[in-house]
Amino acid sequence: MITAIREVRRAKGLTLEDVARRCDPPTTAQTIGRLETGTRTVSVGWLNRIAAALDVDSADLVRMPDRPEVPVVAQLDAQGAQAPRREASVAPPRPTPGMVALRVASGVGEYRTGDEIWCERLGPEDFSTALNRDILVPRPAGRFLFGRLIGRENGKLHLLPLGAGARQQVLSDPPWIACATRLIRAL
Repeated sequence: MITAIREVRRAKGLTLEDVARRCDPPTTAQTIGRLETGTRTVSVGWLNRIAAALDVDSADLVRMPDRPEVPVVAQLDAQGAQAPRREASVAPPRPTPGMVALRVASGVGEYRTGDEIWCERLGPEDFSTALNRDILVPRPAGRFLFGRLIGRENGKLHLLPLGAGARQQVLSDPPWIACATRLIRAL
């Protein structure tokens, strides 16, 4: 069985020791590492224990060949949206093709630390459908801007960044934007 234990653990920002402590009953980081790498067989019992420790469904830890992954393309914090330091993905229930995700590293605006914002990529012909919605805009050198699309005129997008006192940003039409369509928040 091919699992996604490592990817889900990393996406949640947990260490092997964190997961081992969260297991019921607790286990060792070495055991979790062996289960992740496949050097130890993952039984249904182990899969359920690890899923509970990661606060996901067991099905999220099993790789299905026909199940696409949603890559994390940016992280959001008080300084804005930036490319993640390492490649990551989120475990989706059922994404649509072309979706991307944004992970909130520290609370800003109405978003809380740990939130995942799923976004649908839109081409320039569909930008107007995202008016008054939160969007992710790619910028040069792996940077991003995230904010509310408040207008589009004369080939420029007008964005209001999150947070009190933020000033409006005006950008030339980018090749694509990603409109926030789903907020994943652990309760």
